[in-house]
Amino acid sequence: MRWNAGHKHDRYLTGTLGQYVEYVPVCPEVECGLPTPREPMRLVGDAEQPRLLTSRTGVDKTEQMQSFVHRRVAELEAEGLCGFIFKSGSPSSGMERVRVYNDKGVAEKKGVGMFARAFMDHFPLLPVEEDGRLHDMKLRENFIERIFTLKRWRDMVGEGRRRGSLVAFHTQHKLLILSHSPGHYRQMGPLVAHAKEYAPADLFARYAALLMEALRRKATPSKHANVLEHILGYFKKQLSPDEKQEMLEVIGQFRRGLTPLIAPITLVNHHVRKYGQPYLSQQWYLHPHPLELQLRNHV
Repeated sequence: MRWNAGHKHDRYLTGTLGQYVEYVPVCPEVECGLPTPREPMRLVGDAEQPRLLTSRTGVDKTEQMQSFVHRRVAELEAEGLCGFIFKSGSPSSGMERVRVYNDKGVAEKKGVGMFARAFMDHFPLLPVEEDGRLHDMKLRENFIERIFTLKRWRDMVGEGRRRGSLVAFHTQHKLLILSHSPGHYRQMGPLVAHAKEYAPADLFARYAALLMEALRRKATPSKHANVLEHILGYFKKQLSPDEKQEMLEVIGQFRRGLTPLIAPITLVNHHVRKYGQPYLSQQWYLHPHPLELQLRNHV
């Protein structure tokens, strides 16, 4: 609920994505005891340690908000969150570029909301985004891909920290990781290969950190095209010359921005089914999230 009792309803988040996730609503202002409607607030002072003041009367709400923030962030540990969406520009929930006012009333967009800062410090690996940034289709796809991957990771870990399970998870996510960060891909392979040299808790913590760091990197058309061309190598003995040429043409069109990623992915999935390719059939890269979310349909 906003300060003026209004809302910022996003039908994609509530309606489309909402079919696949369970939301845990958090409203720092209301939950810390502020009324609705209320006087708007703003951050004032040092951008790293700002005060939270009411905009017109200058009443300091910093301690009231901070007391709530530390308690609420600790409570959220029990929710098993796989991601969090912040409210852009909010003095409590803005993830970045929040206005911070100096003693002359001049604002600079260099702050972070009080709740958002505490949350991200407490959950450094958790996928987070702002509602406004999610209108960018590439950022939306990256965020949602990360929350579905984290859910698969959590499910695997929930069955026990077994090295064999980690090897299987990594095998199924190799191409997805490669599409985001070849550098992290090169680090994670040796880690898994030498899994027996690590205590399970340390091994899984190291892998999880690398996994989420890798997926934060943008999966560019060039990276995707390289992965798709790599996939072609698995069909050396199956594809006819015409099928291979068609695949290369579709990848080229995607690389040049003429077609969306769903075009070459659909063709790859067709060949995987047609030729019964066992390794590729288990690759999450080919279906990292529900098709109904239409995250790979944009150019």
